[in-house]
Amino acid sequence: MAKHKITPYLYVAPSLLIVAFFIYYPVLDNVQSSFYSWSPFSAGRDFVGTTNYIRLFHDSVFQLALKNNLIHAVISFVIQVLGTLVLAAILEDTVFRRISPLLRTVYFFPVLISISVIGLLFTFIYNPEIGSLNKGLTLVGLKEYTTGWLGDSNTAFYAVIAMGQWQGIGYYAMLYIVAIQKIPNEIYEAAKIDGAGKIRTFLNVTAPQVKEMVFVVSILVVTSSILVFSDVYVLTGGGPGYASQVLSTYLYQAAFVNNEMGYASAISNVILLITFLLYLVQTKLFKISEEG
Repeated sequence: MAKHKITPYLYVAPSLLIVAFFIYYPVLDNVQSSFYSWSPFSAGRDFVGTTNYIRLFHDSVFQLALKNNLIHAVISFVIQVLGTLVLAAILEDTVFRRISPLLRTVYFFPVLISISVIGLLFTFIYNPEIGSLNKGLTLVGLKEYTTGWLGDSNTAFYAVIAMGQWQGIGYYAMLYIVAIQKIPNEIYEAAKIDGAGKIRTFLNVTAPQVKEMVFVVSILVVTSSILVFSDVYVLTGGGPGYASQVLSTYLYQAAFVNNEMGYASAISNVILLITFLLYLVQTKLFKISEEG
């Protein structure tokens, strides 16, 4: 009898060990490392207590990086969570049903392209001399808005955000499309009989029926915004100056440029805490919407 009780635990033990060794142990080790001052080339570690965390709250670059991450999260939420839901509903509308497969391919194609290739592509687009963006603005009589997009501290980070939205929107649109296709046609027919137009049908039928997918997409989008690294690194490297610096690139700079591993560990723990808190907030809001 005891053998049968322990059998289920034996099945899950290997996966639990893998998760514990490759996820939870590194996290705990990183928390411990944040209380020390050390580098990859130092002979030992010097215990500094909470000095690294106190330094964070007085670090203007860290504050700017955190602000940029939050801006990225807000813009991405509006475009990739809400805007993409609207796009998916349009693609699944009967008006676009015939060309919907082509449009899905067009929107999803950027997801398949390497971030390095996309970075090179957008470097040409943003080029102040030969870039298509400045040429397009000049062509339509908006030459006064042309600038060196990646070299201007006021526009560099927003240029990075724009590239990320262009690449990611197709993936989340496909997730929404799958969810919309599972909605029974009878519900739409009933809404049509009641005289609901397309906007009302979207608000009262489509959106409520895919709220579970909205929750999943919102977690993916917000988390990726807090963890964003490649987009910034390939386009600006955090520049000009620190204008487009985000937490991940600042962590990279602290760890592998300045060789301050303890400080970098503290930054990574803050990132972990922020993502966890945002997850809890999103989960709570989702439960409230379900109960409502």
